[in-house]
Amino acid sequence: MNKKAAGSETERPVRHSRVQAPDYSQNEINHKTDTLIYAMGGLGEIGKNMYCIEHEDEIIIIDCGVLFPEDELLGIDYVIPDYTYLARNQSKIKALIITHGHEDHIGGIPFFLRSVHLKQIYAPRFAKALIEKKLEEHHLSKACKIIEINGDSRIKTEHFSVGFFDTVHSIPDSLGVLVNTPNGRIVETGDFKFDLTPVGTNSDYQKMAYIGQVGVTLLLSDSTNSSVPGFSVSEKQVANSIIEAIRRTPGRLLVSTFASNVNRLNQILMAAVACDRKVAVFGRSMENVLEIGRKIGVIKIDDSSFITGNDLNTLPANRICIVCTGSQGEPMAALSRIANGTHRYLHIIPGDTVLFSSNPIPGNGVSVSAVINQLTRVGANVITDSPLTSFHTTGHAPKEEQKLMLNLIKPKYFMPNHGEYKMLVQHSATAQETGVPEENCIICSNGDIVVMRDETCFIANERIQTDAIYVDGNDASGLSTSVIKDRQILADSGLVAVIVTIDSRYNKILCRPNIVSRGFVYIKESQTLLKEAELVVYNALKKKMQQRTTFGELKNCIRSSLEPFLFQKTNRNPIVIPVILNQKAAIAEIQSKAAHSRS
Repeated sequence: MNKKAAGSETERPVRHSRVQAPDYSQNEINHKTDTLIYAMGGLGEIGKNMYCIEHEDEIIIIDCGVLFPEDELLGIDYVIPDYTYLARNQSKIKALIITHGHEDHIGGIPFFLRSVHLKQIYAPRFAKALIEKKLEEHHLSKACKIIEINGDSRIKTEHFSVGFFDTVHSIPDSLGVLVNTPNGRIVETGDFKFDLTPVGTNSDYQKMAYIGQVGVTLLLSDSTNSSVPGFSVSEKQVANSIIEAIRRTPGRLLVSTFASNVNRLNQILMAAVACDRKVAVFGRSMENVLEIGRKIGVIKIDDSSFITGNDLNTLPANRICIVCTGSQGEPMAALSRIANGTHRYLHIIPGDTVLFSSNPIPGNGVSVSAVINQLTRVGANVITDSPLTSFHTTGHAPKEEQKLMLNLIKPKYFMPNHGEYKMLVQHSATAQETGVPEENCIICSNGDIVVMRDETCFIANERIQTDAIYVDGNDASGLSTSVIKDRQILADSGLVAVIVTIDSRYNKILCRPNIVSRGFVYIKESQTLLKEAELVVYNALKKKMQQRTTFGELKNCIRSSLEPFLFQKTNRNPIVIPVILNQKAAIAEIQSKAAHSRS
């Protein structure tokens, strides 16, 4: 790959010459000459980040993440974008570029590769290792080649020239992306923060400033912390706080943090070793990250410093540090099982100290509080992050750091991304404070198309279908999407089974239907309602069976007659399950006729 500076003017593609271009209306797309920017996920939500840049017969994709489901998505493991549009246009896809290795940026790759054939994925070093591990688990190791990139890498296609710049985040090897297009220059920051004393590689301020000086048409920038004022705490300050806490702790210490925060994990391990403690790591995701971090040299801790669960009882309490998952109160994570006494190796001993090197993600506060209460109940001393302790810092830029990015890049147009709607609006307001005109701030939803034409941007009157697809297990077929709707109906309204006995020989109902209800109404108090419902179905079927019909038509008749009646009486829409029983003699006659026709 060419190692020229990402912002070099010599790398700008030659603009297509246009002789008297036709006068397109402001909202219409010219698919031959316009550059299109759209999000398959990541707008109006925290997760499933996937941003696409399209010009004529080429598409570049930035990131391919998952969204972790809310509690109401019963039994769902992940939410991914609908890849139908990209699958239909897969011959146009020239590159999938990954900015860093967090699940909301790489977690969708195995599902995407089942829908779309890709030749290669471009990813920075740590993300590459995580993706390879993920594809191995999904038996997709040979599905796609993964090419390592860094801040000096270049990717060139017919219409695009792509460069990169180093950023700081809570995971190593995080990159921002510059895309030169025939209609202007686009910067996508990825997840970032500015840390003047980072752990690991620093942000490439010089390259960002140079890119801004050369000129940027459109900036897409991380909006996660757009409502948080000021600057973030430095990771070095967190490291100092953690080592002080370990020194002061007299007995066993348990530290819980995000498994994906590799730099934090490394700091905890180094602090434990410096305080002459042996380290045990629990939690599958954290063990995977530790393995990869040691393999590529991000975590440099000797084997002799680690112990297994079986070794915990062989050392004095003040020589042990346990690092585990579960900082967000996840019920199956290591810390929750330790608190509940169900962990295989570890139980809380009165006097143990548990340190949370994290803050609850919005929505997880109740779960985290429940774990803290349980840990305290069984005798642990629990320490959480606060302004006085600084055991955690964010990986996303607060408001003042977002201003710094805007001032470095100096975009003509601004499109906030990676955030809920309120965050996008707040980030847009911040951009206006730094000098971006209000009319040049574009707030979009997933599927909206931003048209870039001659270094101007506007939202088109077309959209791309971007439904959320629910993944249950490894199934990304979309079937789980309908399954989850049934689960929600069952949770809200229950089900009603209608059992009907017929004689298909004479097209006759043999007795009144029998209705069985579960989770819909209290049966003892609703006998009158159910009897009326049986009569409604009976009358509808009698009318239907006056002419020849099929089993499918009978089931539809049951649903169409019963569902409106139940809603009218109860204002609820239970799932109606018709069960048609045919008389034995009729079944025997059908089987006999079938056998005769085969012979």
